[in-house]
Amino acid sequence: MRNYPELDQVDREILFHLAEDGRMSNVELARRVGLTPPPCLRRVKRLEDAGVITGYRAEVNPEALGRSLEVVLSVEIAVNNLQTVEEFEARVAALDAVLEFRRMFGRPDYYIRVAVADQVAYERFLSQEIMLLPAVSRVDSHLTMKRIKG
Repeated sequence: MRNYPELDQVDREILFHLAEDGRMSNVELARRVGLTPPPCLRRVKRLEDAGVITGYRAEVNPEALGRSLEVVLSVEIAVNNLQTVEEFEARVAALDAVLEFRRMFGRPDYYIRVAVADQVAYERFLSQEIMLLPAVSRVDSHLTMKRIKG
């Protein structure tokens, strides 16, 4: 288990603002948290070095990539030996359509969030990628009606 630094209120403010806008300039961030730019930058660097800030990313509109259909799969597997589980996880994690992949406690064993172009592409993904994996015993598909947050 990693030993993270204790976060004070200013650290939490920095994290809040960077989570909202990771491209914010250090000058603007410093202004918002009530610091001058040099100590603000030192705090951000300390949070990065400690692993509290793990990266920055761009949020891309899925429609612009031709992936407007989002589906959450709940997957149960039949085999629970370590090698089969590791192979299943490696193969699913490598799939381009997979946005998020979680092993769960209890049932289902996994949640997989995917984005594809349309229902035809999803049927192809499900039948040619997921259902062919030997560990899979059951898949339930949950199509997103509307994204509320996230």
